This record gives sequence, structure tokens and C-alpha cells, in this order.
Amino acid sequence: MIIDSLVKLYTRDLKALIVEVAAYKDENNLWLTTTEVTNSAGNLCLHLVGNLNAFIGATLGDTGYVRQRDLEFSLKNVPRTVLIKQVEDTIVAVENTLLKLTETDLQKEYKRRVFEDTMTTEYFLIHLTMHLSYHLGQINYHRRLLDK
Repeated sequence: MIIDSLVKLYTRDLKALIVEVAAYKDENNLWLTTTEVTNSAGNLCLHLVGNLNAFIGATLGDTGYVRQRDLEFSLKNVPRTVLIKQVEDTIVAVENTLLKLTETDLQKEYKRRVFEDTMTTEYFLIHLTMHLSYHLGQINYHRRLLDK
């Protein structure tokens, strides 16, 4: 069943996110930006946590999570330990939610915004794994480029 694969992929990449955040030699470098690199690794981490907790945890898992998207990009200097704890909590929320979904749930319509094309929940969950991987790659690049 695709749920098992999705759980493995989300867990793998969220654990990789923890490794990336922990790998910064200088914790302050998580928050660096340049004119070419406008999103810090710390803000991308907050964004991934917010994104998955909102679209999977709250919407599909009824966790009660309330997203504050503007803070995902405006907060600065959140301690590394807090970021890692948030990612660990996200792993739990994502796994718990996904493991409760049925094949019927996966085929239901998932609509994020008014006037947006419709998609199945399965499609959107696959989209979110790609979104996670995309930003994970950006964080890896950010660390190698700016954590000197």
C-alpha cells in the first residue's frame, strides 16, 4: 500500500532534515542569508514543519495545529534544539496521521484553495514529499555554502 511508502519517505527525509540542522558547525549560520540565498536554513526548517503540520497533521489528522505561515519566514535565531524537537514532533504527527488513512481516504478530493484545481489526497501527499525533498536539498546547499 502506498501509505507504507509515504511513511518511509517522510520519515527518511525528516530525519535527514534533523541531520542537516545538527550538522551546522555554528548554530548562528542556520539563519544566514545573502543577496542570492534569501531563505535561511532555519526558516526553511520552520516552513517545512509548518507545512506538514498544517496540510497533513491538522487537515488530515485533526491535530489542532494552527499554522502561522508568516512566522515561518520571519522568526530568527530559534535554538537548534527547538528546531530539532519540532521536526521530531512533526515526524510523529505525520506518521500517526498517515497510518490512519485508508485507500478510500487517499482517493478523496483534497482542495487547498478556492479556485485551485482539485486533486486527490494521494496526489497531494506525493506533492508534499517532493516539496520536503526540494527544501531539504536547499538546506543542504545552504549549509555547504554558508557554514564555513
